[in-house]
Amino acid sequence: MAHKGEMITLKSGDGADILCYSVKAEGTRPNGSKAGLVLIMEIFGVTDHIKDLCDEYAARGFDVISPQLYDRQEKDFKATYSQEDIQTSLDLRAKNPYENTVLDTQMCIDKLREQGNKKVFITGYCYGGSVSWLAACRAKGLDAASCYYGGAIKDFIDEMPKCPTICHFGEKDHSIPMDVVRDVEAKHPEVKVYVYDADHGFNSDRRNNYDKTAADLALDRTLALFDGA
Repeated sequence: MAHKGEMITLKSGDGADILCYSVKAEGTRPNGSKAGLVLIMEIFGVTDHIKDLCDEYAARGFDVISPQLYDRQEKDFKATYSQEDIQTSLDLRAKNPYENTVLDTQMCIDKLREQGNKKVFITGYCYGGSVSWLAACRAKGLDAASCYYGGAIKDFIDEMPKCPTICHFGEKDHSIPMDVVRDVEAKHPEVKVYVYDADHGFNSDRRNNYDKTAADLALDRTLALFDGA
């Protein structure tokens, strides 16, 4: 399926040129307002799956930008779900300080504001869920954040989101034990934490762990957050 957006290059806060998938809103949001969304990749890069998610949000009335977070290490990296590619992806993630991801997120927020969006939101999956959390805590200009199964949220659990934030976790996710999820709930009563009868990666229809019921419910909750912001 052809994608509706295009790859553009934006300059991050440290001067790095970062490729981004950018797609303009097609539909309209329920309240008719113009809104932007930063959509953050899994560890696998801005893949066809991530572009599909961007296109789906654009059809719901959002201008969407998704940055290639590993561009400082390897330009326009895209991986499969093979064990070899997973290891390569993990290596790239390890080489990319989270400070860089905040710079790249801020770059996208600023671009979406330039495009005339009165509200700007963020969502992300796996690695992107952790990046979304950190951006909610550190970036400027976000109106709400929806974080999907971010394993590294625990490493930044003492930081405080500056915008309304929700988190989604899978009860069967062995990579994020439920005691970590409960810690997030305990330390952040202002954050709504949703737990699904699902595994890690439940939102991705490209993976064996895909759970349509959980994915649909998480999307409904994410859209309700954004529409109410």
